[in-house]
Amino acid sequence: MGFNTRQVHAGVEPDPVTGSILTPIYQTTTYVQESVDKYLARGYSYSRSGNPTVRALERKLADLEGGADCTCYGTGMAALQALYLAFLKAGDHVIVSDVAYGGTYRLSTKVFSRFGVDFTFADTSRPEEVRKALRPGTRLILTETPANPTLKLTDIAAVSELARTAGVLHAVDNTFLTPYYQRPLELGADLVVHSTTKYFDGHNATVGGAVITRTSEQDAAVRFMQNASGLIMAPQSAFLTLQGCKTLSVRLERQSANALAIARFLEAHPRVAEVRYPGLESFPQHELAKRQATGFGAMLWFEVKGGVKAGKTLMDNIRIWSLAENLGSVESLITHPVTMTHADVEEAERRRVGITDGLVRLSVGLEDVEDLIGALDQALARTGS
Repeated sequence: MGFNTRQVHAGVEPDPVTGSILTPIYQTTTYVQESVDKYLARGYSYSRSGNPTVRALERKLADLEGGADCTCYGTGMAALQALYLAFLKAGDHVIVSDVAYGGTYRLSTKVFSRFGVDFTFADTSRPEEVRKALRPGTRLILTETPANPTLKLTDIAAVSELARTAGVLHAVDNTFLTPYYQRPLELGADLVVHSTTKYFDGHNATVGGAVITRTSEQDAAVRFMQNASGLIMAPQSAFLTLQGCKTLSVRLERQSANALAIARFLEAHPRVAEVRYPGLESFPQHELAKRQATGFGAMLWFEVKGGVKAGKTLMDNIRIWSLAENLGSVESLITHPVTMTHADVEEAERRRVGITDGLVRLSVGLEDVEDLIGALDQALARTGS
């Protein structure tokens, strides 16, 4: 079956009791067993260890990414925490993309480093830098591609080959492109991480996360940590995310088309100093974007001439675009990473990796592109006054 068919039907079936076409919300703590001898005969015992609504979403996401299985969590950061817990111990070394979501940086440097895990933030867009960062104690390479917020790309196949040769796991954060546009497991990665809050949900309704594994053995390791730590997804969140999945491709195609039109508008605007979008021919890694993905996504960034002051003027005066954290929703969002999503990253580190004070991140939604461009044009005009 094709992706569009699977995003609707994979992992779900009509409710066997009522015939409901939607997977019910199983709002329950525990499950009555037939007998001691038939314990777990129906597959469930306690909702920390498994819930039918959540399990339906896990099956769907595993199918869409082409993985052996999937575990779902209360947030994207909980998913990353479970991944770390499953495969790392004190004394281990991890290579992380030098540009990554601020929460990834915070969890790595402020939490897991306290327990003896060592992190190197390397330029994973250059495979030779990944090779240099490898150590005898390296256990995991975590790449975020496209990276948040600069959109820097990592060659997934090249880094996966390095990891395989070194006997190291390679995990890819695929939140920005989703399996509709990019499938890391097909390119050699071992694990895929998602914030389901973003494009899988798509409606600013839930927070959640997922880990998809290449093998059932990897899934068992992550699933054990999910249960042991209680990092679970609620059934209501799973229910809503299941519905969001059904329109993933339709939304992404419209959002990506809007993003390309907006990027071209900004590239030609006299008040804009720089624009980055993988679909632009001017994007430094445009050829890699075309080679390893089937679409360019709906995220872009730009800098306004006039620095931070002009950027604030733009964001304080723009219409339609909502000044907010999050991304991937049907509503278009505008974000200032330095004060919002990446505020916990030290200033020197932000500057080193290109997250400048004037960087404006856009998550493009489903509105009429003419309205989105018009709102940007009016706000940009205010920055020159």
